[in-house]
Amino acid sequence: MDDQAGGIQAPRIRIVGTDEIAAALDSAGLGPDRAVIVLVGGADGMGEKEFETVAKVLRDEVVPVAERRNAVVIDGGTDSGVMRLIGRARSALRGRFPLIGVAAEGTVVVPGAGTSSPDAVKLEPNHTLFLLVPGTQWGDEARWMTDVAGVVAGRRSSVTVLMNGGQIAYTDVAASLGSGRPVVVLAGSGGTADAIAEARAGNGDDDRANQIAASPLTTVAEVGETGVAAAAIEAALDGG
Repeated sequence: MDDQAGGIQAPRIRIVGTDEIAAALDSAGLGPDRAVIVLVGGADGMGEKEFETVAKVLRDEVVPVAERRNAVVIDGGTDSGVMRLIGRARSALRGRFPLIGVAAEGTVVVPGAGTSSPDAVKLEPNHTLFLLVPGTQWGDEARWMTDVAGVVAGRRSSVTVLMNGGQIAYTDVAASLGSGRPVVVLAGSGGTADAIAEARAGNGDDDRANQIAASPLTTVAEVGETGVAAAAIEAALDGG
């Protein structure tokens, strides 16, 4: 359904089962077999320096890769953190790639509908499609993002990119690794990403970070080195 209320112009489609994903995407004009970049990480709580770092990497490296690869970018869809920044970067650079927000229905403010959470947040207005899925808590969307990415990718490759992040980022990354999707961790972006980078360097003290760092599907890329993040994302999409 299309509704311009609240500044949201993108279609918002409610799905309650994974068997509905393909039809929902098709109704929005998105067929399968597209390269996919799943973005996970910081929502609220990023410091100013981290916010600027993530904004620069999205603008200078992630968006250009998405454009070159004609990829579909998938995230949590809310107007906060990484999701806000990718929406703004796509708009500022006039990106053409589809930007899909997958959000647990009870965690977001949907114009014209009620919400089950006093902590619900707005959807990011520069996304091109929202899939609203069952759930009332942050993190309930994690497995849905993985399933949506799998349907969109089809026979093509996909990658999850972790920037910053809090506790829920561990759930997001574990879901990706569990589905066999490679993960690029952007060291220097703060939060969970840096904890995993520390674990890869042998200095980790968090079991979750250690497990993710030990996975052969995990790549750590330094955000301070120009082009490194883009190269890591493209290598993952190339199956390397």
